[in-house]
Amino acid sequence: MTDKLTALLSRWTVLVPPLAVLLLALVWGRSLPAAVAAVAGLALVGGVLAAVHHAEVVAHRVGEPLGSLVLAVAVTVIEVALIVTLMADNGTKNATLARDTVFAAVMITCNGIVGLCLLVGALRTRVAVFNPEGTGAALATVATLATLSLALPTFTTSTPGPRFSPTQLTFASLAAVVLYALFVATQTVRHRDYFLPPDLGGGPLESEPRGEGGGADGDHAERPSARAAGAGLALLLVALIAVVGLAKTVSPNIETALTSAGLPSSVMGVVIALLVLLPETIAAVRAARRDKVQIGLNLALGSAMASIGMTVPAVALASVWLSGPLVLGLGATHLVLLALTVAIGTLTVIPGRATPLQGGVHLSVLAAYVVLAVSP
Repeated sequence: MTDKLTALLSRWTVLVPPLAVLLLALVWGRSLPAAVAAVAGLALVGGVLAAVHHAEVVAHRVGEPLGSLVLAVAVTVIEVALIVTLMADNGTKNATLARDTVFAAVMITCNGIVGLCLLVGALRTRVAVFNPEGTGAALATVATLATLSLALPTFTTSTPGPRFSPTQLTFASLAAVVLYALFVATQTVRHRDYFLPPDLGGGPLESEPRGEGGGADGDHAERPSARAAGAGLALLLVALIAVVGLAKTVSPNIETALTSAGLPSSVMGVVIALLVLLPETIAAVRAARRDKVQIGLNLALGSAMASIGMTVPAVALASVWLSGPLVLGLGATHLVLLALTVAIGTLTVIPGRATPLQGGVHLSVLAAYVVLAVSP
């Protein structure tokens, strides 16, 4: 049954990207009625799922922890492309879109994905075990990037409003690129073992009871061939083109739906973040179910880091030719949630092990963020 499901999924993810591109060619530049927009929206979701699937194929080929990095970067490329595309359409109206999307990604990854991984892992093995060295380094980098890029603009005085001056924006962008590059070098070269699950050479394995079938090496699928990885990379690029184009096409319909529902414009950023991070959430939870909580945490924190480290420089560069302003500073409510996320994340990471309580704490912060996003 599993082999049949895998074969079906493989065929589906091969067919969706070219079909989505064909649909994009048919609807490009047109105002879509609701029914056609719904079909385009389904194709958009399918394109995202297919893109992440093919990124997972490439990631499986290169192995951990580089595989988590490949998946995080692929997801962030989708996010950046969506943000820049939508901001180009209406810069003034979407001035806060980059901030809202990046902050939503931080909340979803650092609280939602982390919380789910810890909860699932701890429920299966009583205590979820991971490496505090690598996870702590990732969390510290995310906290620094988020503070420099999203918190500081609220308090600077060179430019009116929660915005950076050109000099400050240049510094924040360079700092994001340098810190992200330094983390990648640490994760993939100098201290690779810090980001491996404890039972794969990443540290001492704790003697906690194991759930049935958890953590066995046999849980992993066979490593794809170089040819399969190459085909996955090609299909990934096709899917990215389809996703960006369809997002640009259906964005007016999404904005109209949000306005009709009486939701604030910031919810658009939450929708984008949820869309691009849903498949990665599934991948992280799968890893936690196999007692590979570390892989799930790598995916979560790596995505948060890539979201800031790639999105801020990209929108900073795009702001040179975009007509509207670029607002990055968070409001008071979101600053409190960011500070709370960093505080509880630090307390979670330090011991290198967590119970279901820690997972529930992180998920409660995410729930608070969602409620306040809908009803500020």
